[in-house]
Amino acid sequence: MFEFAKHSLDRFSTKTIASVATGVVVAGAGLSVALTHSTDSSPAARTSSVQVTQEDSGLLGPGSEGHAVKLPRQAPTEKADKKAALPGGVSTGTSFWDAETASGKPMSFHTVASPYWPLGTKVKITVGKKSAVGVVEDFGPAEWAVAQHNPPAIIDLSEEMMQYFTGTRSNSIPIKFQVLQLGDGPVYRHSGTGYDMATGISEK
Repeated sequence: MFEFAKHSLDRFSTKTIASVATGVVVAGAGLSVALTHSTDSSPAARTSSVQVTQEDSGLLGPGSEGHAVKLPRQAPTEKADKKAALPGGVSTGTSFWDAETASGKPMSFHTVASPYWPLGTKVKITVGKKSAVGVVEDFGPAEWAVAQHNPPAIIDLSEEMMQYFTGTRSNSIPIKFQVLQLGDGPVYRHSGTGYDMATGISEK
């Protein structure tokens, strides 16, 4: 049996209790004791107290007084999961228009192609003050086309998107790209010119 009377707790100073532990909890059958201590440096916040609560089992006995002084509970620190940064950078953008795409979906304004990003990848393309989000639905450009540009042409824009950016459907221009979400479809090539720039992974 455990019994705590009020006078048993009064003989301990706040400083003594605080020095024992922060957030210590002693639990028995039907009885819990919690010691807590505020770490705030202001005089008004320097408080420690003991909380003794009686559960339904009645172990404190008839006539015994439960002494409870409750302290504010510190919120647990949450650790945010940090995701690896998705690839982004500057490349050359070329333009294309195919009757059939590798994904089987019809060409549209948002259709882009890449040899290194999986089908379904969403990528933001920026030229000057204009931006558009494309979805990788086809493979390309070919290795020779990628390598003949500086920086490498790792992305083909639909002719409609190219016209939106430049006023001309067929063109090649420097673009800023930022992968927003990697798709779960197949990838055309796992190496080649500009592979490290497109993926952030060095060729093996």
